[in-house]
Amino acid sequence: MSSGKSYVYVGLAGETAPGRPISSGLYRMAEDNGGWEALTNGLPEAPAVRAITVHPNRPGVVFAGTQDGPYRSGDHGDHWEKVPVPDHGLPVWSVMFHPRDPQVMYAGYENCEIFRSDDGGERWTQLPVSVRFPEVTVGPGANLAKRVLMMSGSASDPNEIYGAIEVGGIIRSLDGGEHWENLSHGQYINDDYVDMHGILASTFRPDTVLSIGRAGMFRSTDRGDHWQAVGIDALNAKGQTYCRCIREVPGDPKSIWVSGGGNFRSDVGALFRSGDGGMSWERVDMGFQPTSTMFGITFDQRRPGRVYCCTSSGQVYGSRDAGETWTEHPMPDGVDQVYALACG
Repeated sequence: MSSGKSYVYVGLAGETAPGRPISSGLYRMAEDNGGWEALTNGLPEAPAVRAITVHPNRPGVVFAGTQDGPYRSGDHGDHWEKVPVPDHGLPVWSVMFHPRDPQVMYAGYENCEIFRSDDGGERWTQLPVSVRFPEVTVGPGANLAKRVLMMSGSASDPNEIYGAIEVGGIIRSLDGGEHWENLSHGQYINDDYVDMHGILASTFRPDTVLSIGRAGMFRSTDRGDHWQAVGIDALNAKGQTYCRCIREVPGDPKSIWVSGGGNFRSDVGALFRSGDGGMSWERVDMGFQPTSTMFGITFDQRRPGRVYCCTSSGQVYGSRDAGETWTEHPMPDGVDQVYALACG
């Protein structure tokens, strides 16, 4: 494959609570042709893919988080191999390259487990995550999995790491993952569970951290010690927006995007954008109204004006002009429960 060609990757999965439906599959689209192909070579049977991450400097290297741990490809997804993580066979929900050094990687699992690699994914060590979570997260009907949905590292401090826990809140380490603390205070709204989906340590403002979840978006200007709710358009009856993904634009840390909708499965999806590092937000006019919750956002690392987003029900949209105009890229019939999206 040409090293200058970029690809979009989509992973299907589902919730891991008993009785919940689960889809499976990993798909790839070359940016220049718009057609999707299923990737299977070396992956586990019926892969439930909840995380996809492309190496920031070597786009042929792709990691996928599955129900059987992380897998790695060195050729844009043509072939896969299982990554030798000494885990317990639990699903992987997030994979992160540290922005300061892509040799440093983190993998987030269910049961709030996090593994770290210092050599680009060859050897892994489990980190001692032992924080306690507020009692509000274990109410009747709560999903008790406490999985690490997203992680973020500070571009200014190699030891500063954050994790977004569903259900549980935000956790932080200031020593590379040896010790963790719970930063959930200030993220309660309408007696909702502290059900966090994303975390972003700002590159533009090093002390600013943005978190997103079931109850909306929150901002901290002191590395997570205190939080304030961020006002964006309300998309459900509680006066909130279910936010699912948050991303900085590569090379332009002032520009941040968030995806969301009315609820986990709703009939409305939306994108929000900030041009000032997260201080103010606008809803993106896509020229049409997505009909289900917007789950994922990703940017082409080498061509950051190319942005892609996906809904939970399987619609994928792409823009080549930083979100001014959009094109739908229909996936194969029957695709549903898109959980992961990446481009590189």
